[in-house]
Amino acid sequence: MNILTSLDYTVIIGFLAIIMFVGLIMSRRASKSMEHYYLGGRNLPWFMLGVSGMSNWFDLTGTMIITSFLFLLGPTGLFIEFRGGAVLVLAFMLAYTGKWHRRSGCMTPAEWNTYRFGSDFSGEFLRLVSALIGVLCIIGMVIYMVRGATLFMSLLFPDFNPVALTLGLLAFASVFTILAGFYGVVLTDLVQGSVMIVGCIVISVFAWNAVTDAPTLAATAAEVTGNPNWYASSLQWKVENMPQVYVDKGYNYLFMFALLYMLRQCVNGMTTGAESRFFAARNSRECGLQCVVQGVMVMFRWPLMISFAVMGIFFVKDVMPPAENTQAAVLALREDFRASKTPALAVNVAAVPENGRETPDEAAFWGALKSGWHEHKAEIVRNAAHAPALVAQLRSALGDDWRKKLGVIGWDGRADAEMILPAVLAYKMSPGIKGFLIVALLAALMGALTGQINQGSALITRDIYQNFLRKKAGNRELILVAYVSTAAIVIIGIWLGRLVENINQIWSWIVMGLTAGSLGPGFLRLYWWRTNAWGMAAGMFVGGLAAVLQAALWPGMSEWWLFLMCGGLSFAFAIAVSCLTKGTDASVVRHFYRTTRPFGAWGRFKAELDAPTRLAWEKEHRNDILTVPFALLAQVTLFLLPMQLITKNTGALAATLPLFLAGAAGIYWFWWRNLPPKDETLLNSIAETKSAE
Repeated sequence: MNILTSLDYTVIIGFLAIIMFVGLIMSRRASKSMEHYYLGGRNLPWFMLGVSGMSNWFDLTGTMIITSFLFLLGPTGLFIEFRGGAVLVLAFMLAYTGKWHRRSGCMTPAEWNTYRFGSDFSGEFLRLVSALIGVLCIIGMVIYMVRGATLFMSLLFPDFNPVALTLGLLAFASVFTILAGFYGVVLTDLVQGSVMIVGCIVISVFAWNAVTDAPTLAATAAEVTGNPNWYASSLQWKVENMPQVYVDKGYNYLFMFALLYMLRQCVNGMTTGAESRFFAARNSRECGLQCVVQGVMVMFRWPLMISFAVMGIFFVKDVMPPAENTQAAVLALREDFRASKTPALAVNVAAVPENGRETPDEAAFWGALKSGWHEHKAEIVRNAAHAPALVAQLRSALGDDWRKKLGVIGWDGRADAEMILPAVLAYKMSPGIKGFLIVALLAALMGALTGQINQGSALITRDIYQNFLRKKAGNRELILVAYVSTAAIVIIGIWLGRLVENINQIWSWIVMGLTAGSLGPGFLRLYWWRTNAWGMAAGMFVGGLAAVLQAALWPGMSEWWLFLMCGGLSFAFAIAVSCLTKGTDASVVRHFYRTTRPFGAWGRFKAELDAPTRLAWEKEHRNDILTVPFALLAQVTLFLLPMQLITKNTGALAATLPLFLAGAAGIYWFWWRNLPPKDETLLNSIAETKSAE
């Protein structure tokens, strides 16, 4: 079954060749030192770091899952993505958390902990715990990306094994990252980012032309999705007719989940900034400037996703057969799966799983079916000649073009929203354009992947190997460890990625569980002077352990309870253990406070400042805090505007534009006019000298 032409393959191979060439030419520069390998020598321009940051937000798997929500909900799907895809944390990075972390001069988030808490035993122990949890989070992100990539490959390259293709692509990206380090990540992100933006514009033009008028789109969307309010941009209290897998998680109560996600992201935003692109910035001024680039460029992701969603609605309307035909095909596939994968299980394949109320045999069957559904369908397409009876059933139910329809059918018989993006790409795009858009999405995958594995490798090499195992290791030895650790992260991610039922499952666990388990310590370390390393380590360990135990023992827990459990435990243990153990040495806290210049509960350390310095810092803090709500308003409306334009919702567009302009005006007044100077070193030393006097 040929979906791609020779022209498409030429475009894809040419792109991969360019990326590898960049890796080879940058490998010499990257291997000069650890600072060059992981931070580009701290001499990369802010606009390049901004484009690289945008690529990190623009991942393929996230694009597929958000497209699925936009397909089901329309533009209001943006509000579910307050959990991460709407990158609300950028507002805080722009306002102050980026520059706070840059002022440390550190290389990794784990190293930053010794800057905050000192290098005694407790500080070093915290560095180890945070490095281990950081690596675990990054492996989780790789699992998430692997799952999305296999779904993408299974539909677009049906003649190949999707797992093998994903393995090959990730191996390619890993070799490139190993060779080029952070230099190559940033430089290729610049190339990939340009390709992605052009791809967004191309698909947006197709979607705009596909929408004849607003009433037709609204009626078609309501018919296909069952959501009568698909066309609206306002936040709804409850969404009707969502797939059961999303109803089980409570997503149909959209208003409540949007509030929960907003709360989670605001707390998370106040803790962010400990990442390579800020540590690598030349000064704290450029931390903010690169955030502007990230925010403006990641906006293009939303017209791309709503365009795929709109074209997906027309695709399902035009191509998919009646529900009874689809259900007949699904039952045939379930029986074939049961016979081929779990022949010993006597399971009624026509039954509906009851979320924990099944027998062990039934639970084993449904779990295996959900996680292996797409690979099983791809195997049937590749080896149709070996299953003539099944193919006859599929052809009878779906028609002669059964292969095209099969890729979009979910295990429950409905159109699989997570497959809408690759389906539109495979069947609605012309040769050449199809290859270019695949390149744009592969660029999104590799841009996000290389940034993650580079950071994970830095944690293993710098914070675990060099700091705890081989303090005197030479540069050549450390570069070799970086190579091995990069490969290990990818291999583990690929192995575990095959066990996940859907891409939303792993994302919700990472966001609402694993990373939520670090929110308490992450918040307190910046805003409360009494937080110490033992409290941080306890909060992170207990919060992370709770997330791991939940995944193993209570996988059906709602995101509400998962977030409250992991986040609440992390706060409680961080505060309790900090109060029960000795505080951090005052000289360490004083140095941190005077160089970072945070606001919050800093007690006597703030009182030690002279009046002019204290007033200057308070003015900076006031502007930083007032910037945040305007930045959030500008960012959310900036994402809504192009979606309203493509869906030709002129009324909503006219209402949203003034809100965006108000947010932009606030950013200009409170942030742009008060940007830090290029050289803050002198100011820091002056402030410290005056305070000491």
